[in-house]
This record gives sequence, structure tokens and C-alpha cells, in this order.
Amino acid sequence: MPRTLSTSDMVTPGSLGPPHPEPTDGEQAGQPLLDGAPSSASLDTLIEQLVPKADYYPEAQVRKFGPKLLQLLAEWTETFPRDFQEESTISHLKDVVGRIAPCDEAYRKRMHQLLQALHQKLAALGQGPESLLGTDKPISYRNKPPASIHRELLSICSDPYTLAQQLTHIELERLQHIGPEEFVQAFVNKDPLASTKPCFSDKTNNLEAYVKWFNRLCYLVATEICMPSKKKQRAQVIEFFIDVARECFNIGNFNSLMAIISGMNMSPVSRLKKTWAKVKTAKFFILEHQMDPTGNFCNYRTALRGAAHRSLTAHSSQEKIVIPFFSLLIKDIYFLNEGCANRLPNGHINFEKFLELAKQVGEFITWKQVECPFEQDPSITHYLHTAPIFSEDGLYLASYESESPENQTEKERWKSLRSSILGKT
Repeated sequence: MPRTLSTSDMVTPGSLGPPHPEPTDGEQAGQPLLDGAPSSASLDTLIEQLVPKADYYPEAQVRKFGPKLLQLLAEWTETFPRDFQEESTISHLKDVVGRIAPCDEAYRKRMHQLLQALHQKLAALGQGPESLLGTDKPISYRNKPPASIHRELLSICSDPYTLAQQLTHIELERLQHIGPEEFVQAFVNKDPLASTKPCFSDKTNNLEAYVKWFNRLCYLVATEICMPSKKKQRAQVIEFFIDVARECFNIGNFNSLMAIISGMNMSPVSRLKKTWAKVKTAKFFILEHQMDPTGNFCNYRTALRGAAHRSLTAHSSQEKIVIPFFSLLIKDIYFLNEGCANRLPNGHINFEKFLELAKQVGEFITWKQVECPFEQDPSITHYLHTAPIFSEDGLYLASYESESPENQTEKERWKSLRSSILGKT
């Protein structure tokens, strides 16, 4: 029988090691970390490093300073376009453009192109997948759709590899809309009553939509398994999803893989002992082992590093695909942010922390920019987005009606669910 994953299994990653010894006042800030960059510095020192000086970028020589500023603005607007959603920020940007553009015709053209590209990106942000948030609401068992309306997934797609490809399409599409600044917004606006959880807001719509997609896929898997009335059909659906999960692993789609495993590990599914007895579970146990939370998901992290290395040396678009288990990625970044101080005891900025955060978010940016090499099948992706899913109570009731309650606790719960959902006593 599959082992149910509990939230207590979600071990947090270890924090960074001890920082380098801090210099005393008057000494050069910190130890070199990367290419001579200090590991810490005072805020004044940091500003001094960023502000042009007379000996290398004097304000009087805009032709030397201009290209660097253009490069900074281009990378900023390309990577963090949401920073410019506020009208005040756009005004500041236009002010900078107005100061630089008159100095050179080439600057004027590049600044105009920069602003055009930014406006296009901001327009595209309003067309993200957050509009699908409303389709994820589970239905109760009482609202079970008739067979003429609800087509089972196997009637839409019976090939595991094809379904894994379509899941990868959806994952990459949703990932592409998530801006790196959404992680910052989620952590800055964390819920003070739930200190270990980020707080979603109107600035984190795409991140929230992606988390909800994971939950939807979990419940869709459980719904598809619990829906058939015959034991043989349920076993067939379980084996199909095992094969889909294996193909997701081979592709590098770890988020869909974990969603499928989590769906099959939900209690209403895992309790179906007679159904599982007809399932060839060897492949499932191998996949469970790969995603086992033991040792802070060490098996998964090893597989992720392998996929990341494959992506770097890829000879085809398919080999470039790396879709991380997103909830764990968020936890890693969150606890790195919370577990390491922004400033060291001497008041210096903790460069080492921010470089590690930049490394993790930078990997995410690289992975999300991969174009999906598989041809999209609209009928399959539409079903995955819109097929009705049972609520947790609905799943339990379907499970109990498929295989009768085995103990007094289950019998009492079944009776309560029948009364509340179906209106039966």
C-alpha cells in the first residue's frame, strides 16, 4: 500500500553555514566571495560601489556612463517588469530616459525600444493563467456530473506519454508567467499569524495560480480513481497514472510527478485495499522512493541536480526541461530568506545570503524560459483545466461507496457524509 505523505514530512532545508569573519571598522569589507565581490559590507560601502566615480564613470561623460545605465535598465525591465506597474515607477523611468536620451541619437532609439518592450510585457502580464483560478473549486459528491457530461480522462487520452507531454505544456505555460519578484512579494507580505507561510496578494497572482494548479491536479487524480464503480476500472486508472508519473520523471517534470503521487496517496484513494491489490505497484514504489521526503527530499534533490546538468549540456529542446517540485522550491527560498539575517552583527549587508537567493531564483528563471517542444492537444489540456473534481468529503464518500467502511470510525464518517452531502440517514 502507498504511504501517505504528511505535512510533517516536509523537512526544511538547512541554513547557510557561518558567515566569514567580519572585518573591523576601517578594513576592507568582508572576504572575497565571487570574483572579488565582498561577502558583507556596510550600506554606505554598498552604495559607494554602485555610484559612478570621477575616475571611471563621471557624470560629465555621459557617453561612457550611458551604456552601463542602459544595460542596467534593460536587464531590470526585462527581468522584473512588475516593478514598473506603478505609475510612479514608470514616471521615474521616463525621467531617467529624458536625461539620457538627448545626449545621443543611439541612446534615444534604444530607450524608445526599451519602453516599448516594457509596455508589451506589462500588457502580457494581464493575460496570465490567474484567470483560471476560479475553475479549481471542488464539487461535492451530490453534484457528481452525469456520465454524459463527465468523460473520464482515459476516454480523452489513453497514452501515458501523451498525457505527460500535455501536463508539461501546462506546467511550462504557467511557469513562464511567474515573475521572480513574486517570491519577494510573497515573503514580504507573509501572514504574521502563520509565520512559516508566505501570503499571497494581488502582486502574486501567477504564483498563487501555479500552487492551485498543483492542488487541482492532486484532486483530479484522486477523483479519476474514485469515480469508476468497478474495482477493475479503478485499478486500471491507478496503473495509468503510475505510467504517466514515470513519463513525467523521465521528461524532468517533477511538479506533475509529485502532484500525481500526492493524489494517489490521498486517504480516500490509499484506503481502497481491494483496488490496490489488483495493481502492479513495483513501478509506483520506485517513484515514491524518488520523491520520498526522508533526508530533506535527498533522492529528489539528486534527481533534480541530474536534470539540471542534463539541461546545461542538452542537445535537444526536450533535454532542457526542468520543472521543479514547486512547493519545495518555495519552502527552500522562504527558509533561506527567514533563516539568514539580512545584516551581520556588525551591521554589514549579508552578501552571501543574497547571492544564494539570487542563485536559486536565477535557476528558476532559466528553467521557466524553456519552450515546450511537444505539440499541444487542446482537448486534453482543456479537460485537465476544467474537468470537475471532488472535494475531500466527496472523495471519501465515493471511496466508501466503492469499498465499504472497514472499521467503526469509517462507518461513522460514512454515515455523517451521507447525511450532510446526500441528505440520507
